[in-house]
Amino acid sequence: MHKAFHIVSLTLSGLLHPLFMPTYGIVLFCMAFSQQIPLPAAYWLVSCIGTFFMTALIPLSLMIFRRLRGEISDISISNASERTPIYVYTIICYAFWSYFLYKVIHAPFVSLIGVGATIALAVVLFINTRWKISAHLTGLGGLLGGILAYVYNYTLPLPMVTISIILGIALALMFARLYLNAHTSLQVVTGFLLGIIMTFTPTYLIATIHV
Repeated sequence: MHKAFHIVSLTLSGLLHPLFMPTYGIVLFCMAFSQQIPLPAAYWLVSCIGTFFMTALIPLSLMIFRRLRGEISDISISNASERTPIYVYTIICYAFWSYFLYKVIHAPFVSLIGVGATIALAVVLFINTRWKISAHLTGLGGLLGGILAYVYNYTLPLPMVTISIILGIALALMFARLYLNAHTSLQVVTGFLLGIIMTFTPTYLIATIHV
C-alpha cells in the first residue's frame, strides 16, 4: 500500500508539475473560447504549441541540463535553495509568453492571466527565500484563477462541475505533496490560494477600471 501511494503521489506531482499548468490552461481556453473569437484553427494551434514551448519545454530543458551537471538534486527541485536560478529563468519565459498571447490571441484578458501567472511565480521566488511554498499548488491555483477570470470577464455563470473537478484534483495533489514530505499543510494551501489570487486579480482590476 505504501508503495502504491508513493507511485500515485509521484505521478500526480509529475502530471501536475507547475510548468504544465499554462499549457493545460490554454488548451482549456481554446476549447471554450474558439467559438467566440473567429480566428483560424492555426492560431489556436500556435497558441498551444507556443505556450508549451515557452512555459514548459524551455524551463524543463534548463532543469534537465542543470540536473545532469549536478547543480540541482532532482527535477522537482525539492531543495528550496536550488530554485532561484530556475525561477528567474522561468519568470523571463513567462513574461515573453504573456506578450506572445497578447499578439496571437486577440483577447487581452488572456495575456492578463499570463501576467498574473508571471507575478505569481515572482512572488513564489521571493517567498521561497524564506519559506518553501508549494509551486505545484500555486500552478494549479493559477489554473483555477484563470478560469474564474474568464468567467468574470464575460459575466458567465460559474462552471461548478469544472471548479469541483479542479478542487478535487487540488486536494489529491495536496495529499501527494504532503505524502512525499515535500511541504507542510500550510505551504500547500497558501500556494493554492496565491495562484488563484494572482491570476484572477489583473483581470479584475482592469475590468474594474474600465467600468
